[in-house]
Amino acid sequence: MVKFGFIGTGNMGGALARAARKKLSGSDILLANRTAAKAEALAAELGCRAVDNAAAADQAEFLFLGVKPYMVAGLMEEIGPVLAARKDRFVLVSMAAALTIPDLRQRGCGDWPVIRIMPNTPSAVGEGVIFYTCDGVTEEELAAFLEAMSGAGRLLPLDDHLMDAGSAVAGCGPAFVDLFMEAMADGGVACGLSRPMAMECAAQTLIGAAKLMLATGTHPGALKDAVCSPSGATIQGVRTLEKAGFRGAVMDAVIAAYEKSAQMK
Repeated sequence: MVKFGFIGTGNMGGALARAARKKLSGSDILLANRTAAKAEALAAELGCRAVDNAAAADQAEFLFLGVKPYMVAGLMEEIGPVLAARKDRFVLVSMAAALTIPDLRQRGCGDWPVIRIMPNTPSAVGEGVIFYTCDGVTEEELAAFLEAMSGAGRLLPLDDHLMDAGSAVAGCGPAFVDLFMEAMADGGVACGLSRPMAMECAAQTLIGAAKLMLATGTHPGALKDAVCSPSGATIQGVRTLEKAGFRGAVMDAVIAAYEKSAQMK
């Protein structure tokens, strides 16, 4: 069985570990974190093994580097000798924002096979987006990786140079959607709904709208038009959003996130 090792069990590393656990047995997932108690708590939750960085680097067939971009070089200095001593084949999986595969090579990833991924937090519940690009990875290794991570959601191939753009939409996007969802619920409360009812209603509405677009392939503009009856309530709400610059603000948010990613190397 494929063994996954996670160095870094924060929000993203934890989300991917939970997704992997849907396909892999607990004994095939290793968890390491700078604060050992955090890895131990997640290991207890998932029935996995908590180890240190060296053990994860020594044993994992797919080793996930779940640290901040500025920490990658230091991590590779720590585990590089362990990796260099291995006689078996392994794949490094980087989720470090903004670092391209050449950047990773310069920070100590050497000539080992690399899969660069850009996931998002909904991966924890099987509704995520994970962009991936590979270097030096065999078809069999990629197939094994995709199968093991299929419980995370949609895995989409994307060229290395477009990863920051994809992350600005899907990686940062949950925060933007959460703001919208909270605002929708606040509006419902202002109109008389209870807070729990407003939150559930807003969340399910977002889920339903997204699933309808994906299932039908219909452009969201057309789906919006279908809800906007002449002289109806919906078109007045849309008019208010447009007056406030809603779409422009969302576009600016994505562009700002993209531009910030370019500064994080």
